[in-house]
Amino acid sequence: MSVVGLDFGNESCIVAVARQRGIDVVLNDESKRETPAIVCFGDKQRFIGTAGAASTMMNPKNSISQIKRLIGKQFSDPELQRDIKSLPFHVTEGPDGYPLIHARYLGEAKAFTPIQVFGMMLSNLKEIAEKNLNAAVVDCCIGIPVYFTDLERRAVFDAATIAGLHPLHLIHETTATALAYGIYKTDLPENDPLNVAFVDIGHASMQVCIAGFKKGQLKILAHSYDRSLGGRDFDEVLFHHFAAKFKEEYKIDVFQNARASLRLRAACEKLKKVLSANPEAPLNIECLMDDKDVRSFIKRDDFEQLSLPILERVKGPLEKALADAGLTVENVHMVEVVGSGSRVPAINKILTEFFGKEPRRTMNASECVARGCALQCAILSPTFKVRDFQVNESFPFSVSLSWKGSAPDAQDSGPDSQLSTVVFPKGNSIPSIKALTFYRSGTFSVDVQYGGDVSGLQTPTKISTYTIGPFQSSKSERAKIKVKVRLNLHGIVSLDSAILLEEEEVEVPVSKESAVENTKMDTDDAPANAAPPPTSNDSDVNMQDAKASADTPGVENVTSQTDSETKVQAPKKKVKKTNIPVAELVYGAMIPVDVQKAVEKEFEMALQDRVMEETKDKKNAVEAYVYDMRNKLNDKYEEFVTAPEKEGFVAKLQEVEDWLYEDGEDETKGVYAAKLEELKKQGDPVEERYKEYTERGTVIDQFVYCINSYREAAVSNDPKFDHIDINEKQKVLTECVEAENWLREKKQQQDSLPKYANPVLLSAEIRKKAEAVDRFCKPIMTKPKPAKPATPPTPATPPPQGDANASTNENAGAAGGEVPPESSEPMETDKSDNTGSA
Repeated sequence: MSVVGLDFGNESCIVAVARQRGIDVVLNDESKRETPAIVCFGDKQRFIGTAGAASTMMNPKNSISQIKRLIGKQFSDPELQRDIKSLPFHVTEGPDGYPLIHARYLGEAKAFTPIQVFGMMLSNLKEIAEKNLNAAVVDCCIGIPVYFTDLERRAVFDAATIAGLHPLHLIHETTATALAYGIYKTDLPENDPLNVAFVDIGHASMQVCIAGFKKGQLKILAHSYDRSLGGRDFDEVLFHHFAAKFKEEYKIDVFQNARASLRLRAACEKLKKVLSANPEAPLNIECLMDDKDVRSFIKRDDFEQLSLPILERVKGPLEKALADAGLTVENVHMVEVVGSGSRVPAINKILTEFFGKEPRRTMNASECVARGCALQCAILSPTFKVRDFQVNESFPFSVSLSWKGSAPDAQDSGPDSQLSTVVFPKGNSIPSIKALTFYRSGTFSVDVQYGGDVSGLQTPTKISTYTIGPFQSSKSERAKIKVKVRLNLHGIVSLDSAILLEEEEVEVPVSKESAVENTKMDTDDAPANAAPPPTSNDSDVNMQDAKASADTPGVENVTSQTDSETKVQAPKKKVKKTNIPVAELVYGAMIPVDVQKAVEKEFEMALQDRVMEETKDKKNAVEAYVYDMRNKLNDKYEEFVTAPEKEGFVAKLQEVEDWLYEDGEDETKGVYAAKLEELKKQGDPVEERYKEYTERGTVIDQFVYCINSYREAAVSNDPKFDHIDINEKQKVLTECVEAENWLREKKQQQDSLPKYANPVLLSAEIRKKAEAVDRFCKPIMTKPKPAKPATPPTPATPPPQGDANASTNENAGAAGGEVPPESSEPMETDKSDNTGSA
């Protein structure tokens, strides 16, 4: 199972993977840790990431960037309208009121949704992770801004599906940062929390999060944000300043030229970075527009003065975060600054003044989100065992449910009968489930919408509508319907299920043993003395926390029994549960059919990209062969080719080189493969002759060593070969002589030939002959010694008089018999058998 964290930024993306030793940020094809978030559409293929960034200057109108600012937003969104003005590509309103991105792809004008382009970028990040892990990547954790609405979260999820990814968690970027900060801390307090403020100023937005850390856990106390306060705003200030200056001094208007605008923006971004470390910086751009070189200069004080309207907005989110957390500045123990836009000295000055303490930079400002995402993925994955660390996330918005009252005429009456209740208040924990009970006689609908102040969201208040029904109640009165609303791990709200609850009285046998067990019924069983449902419009729904209700069993009427009774018939109320169909309508979201079409479209485009890459590889292989072979023909291959053959081959190589840069500039993979094959037909024999010449000496030496080794063994007087029959040894010697004669004869033939002639003695033949000799000689020369046969026991003879006694004892021992040490008398002949078997 893959464990991958993706930080999809507005300007660049970072991929982190979990390994046994920790979290690693992986490198892309250019060995860089950050991959530009750019998709460039070409005439034959797409260029994504680093390749897209390289193509931007040459193809600005088809290079799609800042994709994160476009997804999940209506075209009429004022924030989107502001962003579009600075984008070099064309964005229009689609038929559904959401933006469409226009670009030329494969020579045709095409329109893509932001979700599709987002999915393309995710596919590239997936590819980077797969190359690094050498395994398929499906499960991942993606960082999203805390201000993403329900629709934007669904859009990220759909984009991940298009890319073939399955996000285990869409985690808030500031929460991922807090996790990466806290999980490695070993000195966290056990009682009073350590409050840390994380200020993340990225390319396009500012997010503030205050987290309370205790041993083994973190709790998010507050979130706040400014959706349009980031590093690019400072770039934009410099861009407009210099654009006006150059218009006045050089009489050029960069707004009229997309490429000039891009170049000036890139120069302003570099200038901003220089000003972060220096009090002043120059700006020089050659041939910016109309063949004019431009030069200018700015001081940091002037830059900060120009940026004053932006800097004044920094305090807003800080104050809001403190207020929502219910803390004072003194209660915040530390301030961590992260994000690519956080390096502006003026911002650090504001943070120091606000919190009364110097902001810390203990984390990698660019990589902390990706690392936190990978850690969260590792926590959710069974592949890794991670230190116990609990993350208590909070929801940044308030979500309510609204519906029409249940009076007979309320369904068709005006908006006055519309009722609502806040289901998930701001700061609600994630994930969460709430249960609501409705009393209805027929199909009804429920709207999910943002509650409270939604001015900061800049999005329609209504999220989705759920139609519950149809259902049939067995009784004439209004039916009791239990609805479960879920706020899932990703911060997406949905109506999970609707259940029709009906009471029916049944006669059930109750035995003594089970009487106690039957006193507890399902959570939803109604008590016998349940009150009739309310009839007024304002009280036709009850809301409860699903978890709390699950722990409260209903109390039933159960007839008590005497000890002598074994069975009785007891009347009992049982609740019948019936699932009711629920139809979902999410405003602005992709329907499953469209997602599937987008998946297929992405597969087609990825296939086209792969074909083009393989074609380029084949073309490069032809070009490389031409240059390489031409150099070798004038160097190490010179002796292995005749003069006419060399002349013809060099001419052929030159012809193919000219073709590559003229008619063959744009051909298919098959044509390039055929050209390479054609060249190799001429070049391979030359290469083979050179290869045989260089290898032959070594192979001959190995063969001669093999022959000599077996010959020496066959004529050796070593006792370990004594058991081998002399005729067998003679066969080995004969085989060695034959092999030697064959080699001598072939070598003489080969030595008489020039180097440019095809060899008669091939290395493969020599190896084959050596294997044959080895196969014949080895079984003979490694034949094991025969095992010694066991000698049968011999009967002992009576010893002669005198000293013969000792010799008899020796013979008996040699025959396998034993003589008892205490026996000094000569042994009797008729007892010799016993001696042999002692």
